[in-house]
Amino acid sequence: MTQLETLANVQGRLLLQDIYRELRYERRLGTAQVLGTMWRICTKEQELIRTTRHDVVILHPLGWMQGTALWMQEVVNRFYYSAINAWVYAGAAVLLLAVGLNRVGVIHQPAFVVGGIVLEAALLLVLFVVMYYTPPEEPTRKEPAGENESTIELLREIGEIGRDYAAMAVQLEAIAASLAEVVEKQETMNAAVRDSVQSAVNAVAPNPTLMNSMEKTSASLDQFADSINKLGSRLQALEAQEVQRHVRAELERLLSREILKPTDNPETH
Repeated sequence: MTQLETLANVQGRLLLQDIYRELRYERRLGTAQVLGTMWRICTKEQELIRTTRHDVVILHPLGWMQGTALWMQEVVNRFYYSAINAWVYAGAAVLLLAVGLNRVGVIHQPAFVVGGIVLEAALLLVLFVVMYYTPPEEPTRKEPAGENESTIELLREIGEIGRDYAAMAVQLEAIAASLAEVVEKQETMNAAVRDSVQSAVNAVAPNPTLMNSMEKTSASLDQFADSINKLGSRLQALEAQEVQRHVRAELERLLSREILKPTDNPETH
């Protein structure tokens, strides 16, 4: 049985790497199970013989915070940095595809672009956390030769993504201005259409005031016609009376002539 003061020293870090290779390649455990076992070893496990073949006792466990930091450095960053970096590149590819399709007009859904932005931002945040817990350099270990090149390439991709974001923001501002202009023109057209419809309605259905005036005019015409009829009746009555008067006067004249005729000639008797 071997005793170690802590897993944070050089021997403890080398032991963690050996344990990871044992769990991952010899016992062929899944990724989630390996990460969970390694986290438990880094934070609170003391007797490693319970989970590994190494008969080692840790005298001073690191605890939750320091153990998690060690787990990020020696497990996640060392063995999963390439996989996380690959996911970041995949997210960048999805984002570039979304921006390109939106720019050429194939897809007109801003939610697709926003989803790509959120995905890439989350992956970059994960990559930031992983890179923040980069393990310290050791004389016995060498960093991968292509790590610096990968970092430079990643930074270049991030710069290109930033330029695409700026271009997309300018395009969105132009689209917003165009939409505002279209809305204003549509409001003007709606007002013109409302005026035209109102004019058509007024032409088809006369104004109530005009209808009232026409009704009053019809009533006045009816009254005028009644007055004309009454006046005609009165004129006929007056004409009849005048005729009767003339006939009466003529009869009186004739009768007077006949009556006075014997008186004027006494010899006729």
